[in-house]
Amino acid sequence: MSHVANDRKLLGRIRRIKGQIESLERAVSQGEDCYKVLQQTAAARGALNGLMAELIEGHLRSHTLQTKSSKPDVDREVQEVMTVIRSYIG
Repeated sequence: MSHVANDRKLLGRIRRIKGQIESLERAVSQGEDCYKVLQQTAAARGALNGLMAELIEGHLRSHTLQTKSSKPDVDREVQEVMTVIRSYIG
């Protein structure tokens, strides 16, 4: 089974993003000021990037770095990789 199956934390994040996108859609359809639309778009993008980072980190922990290394070593390796990834998606 996938490490994301029925993950309540991930589902909560996805539902919040869905709400942000629906709010963005309403703002555009109601002709809101472009500054407000840009702000909402940036917030949604940030939320999606955060979700993507969490999914990647979970993948690394569950599938990639399952070695005989100690937990502190794995944590350090994950943090090093995530620092690089976040620099590209942030």
